[in-house]
Amino acid sequence: MKIRQAYQEDLLKAKKLTEACAVGMQQLGIFQWNEHYPSLEKLQQDIDQKELYVLEENDQIIGIIVLSEIMDEEYINVSWLTPSQKNLYIHRLAIHPDSWGKGFGQKLMDFAEEFARNLGYKSIRLDTFSLNKRNQNFYEARGYQKLEDIYFPKQSAAPFHCYELIL
Repeated sequence: MKIRQAYQEDLLKAKKLTEACAVGMQQLGIFQWNEHYPSLEKLQQDIDQKELYVLEENDQIIGIIVLSEIMDEEYINVSWLTPSQKNLYIHRLAIHPDSWGKGFGQKLMDFAEEFARNLGYKSIRLDTFSLNKRNQNFYEARGYQKLEDIYFPKQSAAPFHCYELIL
């Protein structure tokens, strides 16, 4: 198993993985991702900006994560725990449903946290869907502090909780 930066030829595999995740979450009653998100264009942008990383096992992509220095505009008014400088933002963490519950999400987060520490980031920031209790428990168990809510109307009328881990 290895984690590496995504290549252009990973684009369609990453999109299929996110589509499988959307279906898997919807089957659990979690309507977090849909036909609008994450889009092929968004994943292409992640690859172009060298922010998309893939988790491979036996030459199959079973997980993805986006590590970015860029603060999305939805985050601007959040009362973060640290100043908004030298923070790492995590987006689009996804594990193929066939591999859920096997610790691969933990491996991607371990990678992200080590990546952030090695590069001197002050904190890691992310958001997760308010109706996805499993994800909230996942981040809180790792020491992330729940802050305020933001909204992504194209994804859901329900809010997304912001989280931050001070490094």
